[in-house]
Amino acid sequence: MQAAGYQGDSIYKLTKQPASFRTLASHLKQGGLIAYPTESCYGLGCDPRDPRAVRRILRLKQRAQHKGLILIASDFRQVEAYLKPLTLAEQARLQADGAQAVTYLMPVRASCPRWLRGRHDTLAVRFTAHPLARALCRGTGSALVSTSANRSGCHPAKTYGECRRLFGERVQVLRGRVGKRKQPSTIRDWASGWVLR
Repeated sequence: MQAAGYQGDSIYKLTKQPASFRTLASHLKQGGLIAYPTESCYGLGCDPRDPRAVRRILRLKQRAQHKGLILIASDFRQVEAYLKPLTLAEQARLQADGAQAVTYLMPVRASCPRWLRGRHDTLAVRFTAHPLARALCRGTGSALVSTSANRSGCHPAKTYGECRRLFGERVQVLRGRVGKRKQPSTIRDWASGWVLR
């Protein structure tokens, strides 16, 4: 299961111990925050259905709510409730492009909460290819908020130690290695294909 550029031991420990996922899922359901490795940096996450947890992340980052947030997922079922319906071919495209660290701004259902999409009529979604982040989504059975682990305008944390120094006990930090990407995920508009980042 180990992939180049990732810390396989952490992935093995999580995927071979379902109790670890149950503990993390419980932590998230109680409004807990986690930091975890992604394709280019550590991500700061929570249960996207919990507005209080989302507000805690925004306060930690000193980030404006109107900007919206990214959700990562391991499969379409985890984001289906937020998005307008997609065909099977569109779902496959979303999955394939996620493997290339492409985040899409997707059209949303009217019920998609403002605490996730901010002032936008779209929601940023990526099917993560990072083994540990993907295992987290699968193991907890949920999409995760995924914003860079930093204060707004500062460089994102790249290591476990940086996250601990930055957030202390306010965030449960998972050990692991970030991917080899030098830049954050590409952000594209789903409808037009335009690159926004």
